[in-house]
Amino acid sequence: MNSAWRNVALLSACQAMLLSTNSTLIAINGLAGLELAPYRSLATLPVTFYVLGAALTTMPASLYMRRVGRRPGLMQSTAFAVAGALVCATAIRLQSFWLLCAGALLFGGFNAFGQYYRFAAVDVAQPELRASAISLVLAGGLAGGIIGPTTSRATIDLLGPKFLGAYLALIVFALVTLALLAFIRIPKALEHTRAPSGRPLREIVAQPKYIVAAMGAAIGYGVMNFLMTSTPIAMGVCGHPYKAAAFVISSHVVGMYLPSFFAGRIIRRLGVLRVMLAGAALNLGSIAIALSGIAVPYFWSSLVLLGVGWNFLYIGGTTLLTETYRPEEMAKAQGANDFIIFAMQVLSSFSSGVVVTNAGWKQVNLSALSPVILVIVAIVWLGLRERAARAAAA
Repeated sequence: MNSAWRNVALLSACQAMLLSTNSTLIAINGLAGLELAPYRSLATLPVTFYVLGAALTTMPASLYMRRVGRRPGLMQSTAFAVAGALVCATAIRLQSFWLLCAGALLFGGFNAFGQYYRFAAVDVAQPELRASAISLVLAGGLAGGIIGPTTSRATIDLLGPKFLGAYLALIVFALVTLALLAFIRIPKALEHTRAPSGRPLREIVAQPKYIVAAMGAAIGYGVMNFLMTSTPIAMGVCGHPYKAAAFVISSHVVGMYLPSFFAGRIIRRLGVLRVMLAGAALNLGSIAIALSGIAVPYFWSSLVLLGVGWNFLYIGGTTLLTETYRPEEMAKAQGANDFIIFAMQVLSSFSSGVVVTNAGWKQVNLSALSPVILVIVAIVWLGLRERAARAAAA
């Protein structure tokens, strides 16, 4: 196997472990929070702390890996997951809501480093194959969407109190990740990519293409997180059992990552902006279905469609982002982009719990409409701007 594609395959396996962890935490953090929280409106605060940990870590993670290299930084990050699992398990044993939030914060550090698997794929791929490399790495999340919820269903009541076994099982995912990373060979960054040079960050992020890339990925992730985080709680309120919620979340994660097998080819054929626009349109379809009913099939189809829409927006945004910076600007451009994404997730995860517990599932979906429309407008604006620029050049 070509060494570049061998690395992509290993990174994809790491992504599978990351998403096994993420999907488990998505399924249980809100429910555990609901049992331990002093107020129901704080139920999704552990999810918020999870995202907050990632937001606080993402820029330092990027700068740290610029200094020590991708592989050492990614390997060291597994310590966050082990520590997070132990703290969350202790919180469940002690029935401590705030300790659970602290454990989730630690898991966020692991998640922040893990988001750079897709950029590590860019490091090993030729420019014309970057979209495919990014999408294939993210395709590993498909396995994670199956492994995570399946493991949580098997371990949620394995040890007492409830959720203890599910949190401890996440240590296994971290150790498997560590073993996989030991076999990855990512080329050492060139010296000029490690030097703190290039344009100021404010100049990089002011580019129209950067704005739309970051907005598409951030809003796509924010809306997805907003709806997904509240889904297990909403399904519980509607009388659906945990197994049904775990199945919906598992299907949602499959919807998020299955399109990764062909998203890169679609981007090369149709163009990145068309694919991002399709992703936003799928989000609108997801919201329309969710507003149509509260039976399990409505939750299932809405969340699957939401996952596919996220995939097109996230892979499209990541691909578009690689066109906005020079090699020596990579760390700060990527770090700023992921900080924006995680900041949006912090807002969406906390507000999700407040809205679903106080206003209900219908209002959750209505609240997601405006940001989706905003990203559609931004994508269309950039497309018209680029078309005008090409016409003027011709």
